[in-house]
Amino acid sequence: MAFFVWVNLFIIIFSFFLTATPIFSDSNSIPNFLDLAKEPQVFDWMVGIRRKIHENPEVCYEEFETSKLIRAKLDELGIAYKHPVAVTGVIGYIGTGLPPFVALRADMDALPIQESVEWEHKSKVAGKMHACGHDAHVSMLLGAAKILKDHEKDLQGTVVLVFQPAEEGCGGAKKIVDAGVFENVSAIFGLHVLYNLPLGEVASRSGPQFAGSGFFEAIISGRGGHAAIPQHSIDPILAASNVIVSLQHIISREADPLDSQVLTVAKFQGGAAFNVIPDSVTIGGTFRSFSRESFTQMKHRIEQVITGQAAVQRCNATVSFLDEEKPFFPPTVNNDDLHHYFQCVAKSLLGADKVKGIEPMMGSEDFAFYQEALPGYIFLLGMEDVSVEHLPSGHTPYYKVNEDVLPYGAALHASLAAKYLAKLHQELRVVEGKYHDEL
Repeated sequence: MAFFVWVNLFIIIFSFFLTATPIFSDSNSIPNFLDLAKEPQVFDWMVGIRRKIHENPEVCYEEFETSKLIRAKLDELGIAYKHPVAVTGVIGYIGTGLPPFVALRADMDALPIQESVEWEHKSKVAGKMHACGHDAHVSMLLGAAKILKDHEKDLQGTVVLVFQPAEEGCGGAKKIVDAGVFENVSAIFGLHVLYNLPLGEVASRSGPQFAGSGFFEAIISGRGGHAAIPQHSIDPILAASNVIVSLQHIISREADPLDSQVLTVAKFQGGAAFNVIPDSVTIGGTFRSFSRESFTQMKHRIEQVITGQAAVQRCNATVSFLDEEKPFFPPTVNNDDLHHYFQCVAKSLLGADKVKGIEPMMGSEDFAFYQEALPGYIFLLGMEDVSVEHLPSGHTPYYKVNEDVLPYGAALHASLAAKYLAKLHQELRVVEGKYHDEL
């Protein structure tokens, strides 16, 4: 009888090690994805993709050629995908095709900016430019796909590749979410290159990282006339001037000083002659905060102040928040559990000294739409090499990407996905084991 007890015990212990120790659960057995991403056949491949995309920039929901190139590269790698999703988006799949699922995202749209950098691969499209690094983002995610495909047999689930259109103010992420892409997906990771963070360093935080943002436009209407006899006119320029000053009081006198908020009027259009009071003036701007409550209150007060102050000057005002053209972006809030996980993976891959914290930023990122649907985490990836040059900031005609950053992004994507699937697989086995014990 004792013999059978020992045999059963041995079988249970042996089965536990077979099922509960996936290939990627031991950090020593995980391939060094950074070394792989730096190999010429991967690095040069990513550089070529990035330069081709850079030469042919496409703005939001017009990324047809970019999408075509992505699909061609996925075909080349033998990776299955869905298309079109959210007009031009592409969703790829690597792994078992079964749960668990983890997603990686790259945005792919350009900006309406005329490039001023003179180099061999300058934008060939007048008035359009990749001035925010999205060409690099696509290249890095494809690089990660290439690496992961080579190790597909070792993946403990499925990696979902999200090539997203229309990040720049158009909210493409929301269309991706609405398309039902994330059913059964456990988490999503994303990155953004940063011009003034050292090459190979990452920066992020738990909780709010980027502000929620919205836009507004108002037409203030009066009655035009000759500037020499203003008493016969109703001056919309004077009314608009009072509106702009009063809008600033929303932040300085109504908002909690410890609750960061921004309201900026950046557009003022009215009049075409020095001696003619116009019939109307158009103003517009952006407002941002780190909470939905603050954002909603600000939106309410913007409309109240514009219409009220216009009425004081005998003018009428109509206010639009441009919901269709420029949808509201929620605050980008990083999941706390994913923050700890990211730090472990990044420190293992890059070294503890390369993993930095960061303060919240008033910029916005439509990655927030993903985080409202499932746990999500976005981080910043440095690409500045001061021994070569100080890189210009984003959204300018002089923006540059240091292509040496590409292996770091690819390796981080691949490591985050592979290890997260192994982590989920391990947790599932533990839960199943506990459930079996309870039975």
